[in-house]
Amino acid sequence: MHWTKNLLSVAAMVSFASPALADTIPLDASNIGQSYTFGFDGFVDSTTVSGLTSEATFTLTGISGNDYQFSYSLTNTSSSPVTDSRVSSFAFNTNPEIDSATSTGAFSYTTLTSTYPNGIGTVDVCFKDAATGSCAGGGSGGLMAGETGTGTFTLSFSQPVSSLSLSDFFVRYQSIEGVPGVGSASGAGTLTSSTSTSTSSGGTPVPEPGVIGLMGLALAATALLRRRKVSVRYSGLAAA
Repeated sequence: MHWTKNLLSVAAMVSFASPALADTIPLDASNIGQSYTFGFDGFVDSTTVSGLTSEATFTLTGISGNDYQFSYSLTNTSSSPVTDSRVSSFAFNTNPEIDSATSTGAFSYTTLTSTYPNGIGTVDVCFKDAATGSCAGGGSGGLMAGETGTGTFTLSFSQPVSSLSLSDFFVRYQSIEGVPGVGSASGAGTLTSSTSTSTSSGGTPVPEPGVIGLMGLALAATALLRRRKVSVRYSGLAAA
């Protein structure tokens, strides 16, 4: 009886478990007007740089012919011990592969199929603050700590695409101050919120492996209780 109570306690805890959010955004015409917000860390090689952070929100604004159109808002949220930094670009991968891209606003230059710094490797598209030869951006543009930049970008394909997936979101930091030995870094994005209710990312929780195990225990406990009740009921009838 005690172990049954324990299983029921676990079952009650399952409903309060925090789900993980998937980081791939599947998009189609039903997602027009929906927004997706990412939180970015900062790292050099495999070491996280404390205080180096940023946040970006991407909104699908329209689909026209071979084009997917977006607006973006990106904020450099870096804090102590970082005394200053500059976000000089952001990037992601697409599926299917895009044919071209254009952008406006704070990151009005684009590069396709280029290497992103800090060991990330090739990305499908990056949006940067200057007309440089690399995805990292450069010059004196970008966003200093506390600043927000907005704009739009368009992803164009060789033919109409009924659905699109964006994944592997990154940012690049330059002009870092306050962290000895660190002048530049990259950051990886994690989906933190979404207005979407019809995709497998953001607003749709993806249970973590541990949560799935707890759900299994809860179901097992429920099944055993039902069997126990049936057994007691038939035992009572037999005694009568």
